[in-house]
Amino acid sequence: MFINFWYSACLSDELTEAPMKQRMLGQDFVLFRDSDGVARCLSDVCVHRGASLGEGKIKGDCVECPYHGWQFNGEGQCTKIPSLGPDANIPPRAKVDSYPVQEKYGLVHVFLGDLPESERPPIMEIEEWGQEGWAHTHQVFVWDIDYKRSIENGLDNAHNEFVHPTHGFGGERDDYQLPHLNVTVDPWGTHIRGLREAPPLKEEKMRAASKREDNAVIEGATGHHGVSCVWTHIHPTETMFIHQYLFETPVDLDRTRLYLLNMRNFLIDPSDDARMMERNAIVANQDRDVLQNLRPVITPETNLHEVFVEHDRCVARYREWLKEWQGKGWRIDVEALKAQDKNTAFAIPSPGRRTSKSWVLDSVPLMAAEKAVQAAAE
Repeated sequence: MFINFWYSACLSDELTEAPMKQRMLGQDFVLFRDSDGVARCLSDVCVHRGASLGEGKIKGDCVECPYHGWQFNGEGQCTKIPSLGPDANIPPRAKVDSYPVQEKYGLVHVFLGDLPESERPPIMEIEEWGQEGWAHTHQVFVWDIDYKRSIENGLDNAHNEFVHPTHGFGGERDDYQLPHLNVTVDPWGTHIRGLREAPPLKEEKMRAASKREDNAVIEGATGHHGVSCVWTHIHPTETMFIHQYLFETPVDLDRTRLYLLNMRNFLIDPSDDARMMERNAIVANQDRDVLQNLRPVITPETNLHEVFVEHDRCVARYREWLKEWQGKGWRIDVEALKAQDKNTAFAIPSPGRRTSKSWVLDSVPLMAAEKAVQAAAE
């Protein structure tokens, strides 16, 4: 798991008047809206006696600890200690980590890391969001998988023929072969574009929308953005577009929460949303069933224990990105964390740690840059 990326914490509609406790990167956080409705995210551990702020209440612009009533504002500063009275001097160390939040695309995104704003990667872009002629749906899945395995699955164009009956010919064609794929790299990811033959859509209404009854060569593109986001563009015809965006948030090392945002430019009436969501869920669960049975469960540290061919080039490049981000010292040292998590509370380091000192909770242990590079090379 890696710090210094944006992670989707919840749907915007889920964050209401009560605090929400969410687990991400193996740590607990509390999300809430202040009196202006602005989404906030703090480390969940109260620095007084270790209570869960997510179990507390919202008081104005603050979340109140359920144990002793200490109140913390959206910046993570303690503003009230009831036992000391209304004119108390608040100790400078009475603060918790506060994380940058952005609401985009109907999701609450949280930057979990300490990079200054100018150095942070952007949130995955959805150009067609809000444009006329497009409809969207949100779906949330929680799977017992390593998120990196899921990202690699999204970059794997060859699995569609065998995992998804609606995407190919079920592996029954002796002449099946994927064409050459063009692999390109941008500042935060890798993507591929190519053509493949596909059968007509099985559902009558979908076939009518595509205006084709026969096999066709369709255009597709997919890529990842950062460590845990993947996008897929499927164009069954020159005018029928399905654009999918997966914002994946590791809950723990082997548990992932996936936010699927599906965009379409056909059948855009809200009455068709349920049909599209049902279809998306079927396809997603087909991926889940394969991913939950992969061994090893976690993406291997080396490619030597797997056989790669041409159409795995995008997956291989994603793993190279992981090594680069490891080399920056952004990878959480999970083994060190496991060894201490019973008697030590940690926090993902926030940007505030770059500008102030005297933090009560230790930062999660991170693999030193040279240690990460060595581990990736072994």
